[in-house]
Amino acid sequence: MFGWLKKKDGQILAFESNAAAFDYACTNLPNKLLLESVVPAMVEAVGAIGSEGERNFQLRIADKTGGWEMWGCTLKGAPSCPGVGDLVGFRIVRIASELPAGMNVIGYIAVKLAPVLVPGKGWKIDRSYVPDNIKQTIRF
Repeated sequence: MFGWLKKKDGQILAFESNAAAFDYACTNLPNKLLLESVVPAMVEAVGAIGSEGERNFQLRIADKTGGWEMWGCTLKGAPSCPGVGDLVGFRIVRIASELPAGMNVIGYIAVKLAPVLVPGKGWKIDRSYVPDNIKQTIRF
């Protein structure tokens, strides 16, 4: 009688590589650029280390066109950092309309994503790059 209350098990999608997971994210997921959202991205190159210890990376942010390139960083005090070829979650902090397209999304690399997608929930998180002194946003 109350079968509609029962939790439905979704089929977990496990990919053979980070590149395959990124391709799936580009072609099948909406990946909307919204404040505080975490968008999948691939690390393409390692950049310089900033003056306060933040590490810069060239990223390809997932979208329907196959992704677009931008530079992102881990925060100062991050417990570790990603490597080239890693699938990461880029957290959007601000969308600056005064800046040109491609440079107007401001954020940081928050997590390393495992190439496993749980429908209705999102990507499995492999490792967090957020320092302990950063608190999560709580909404009421």
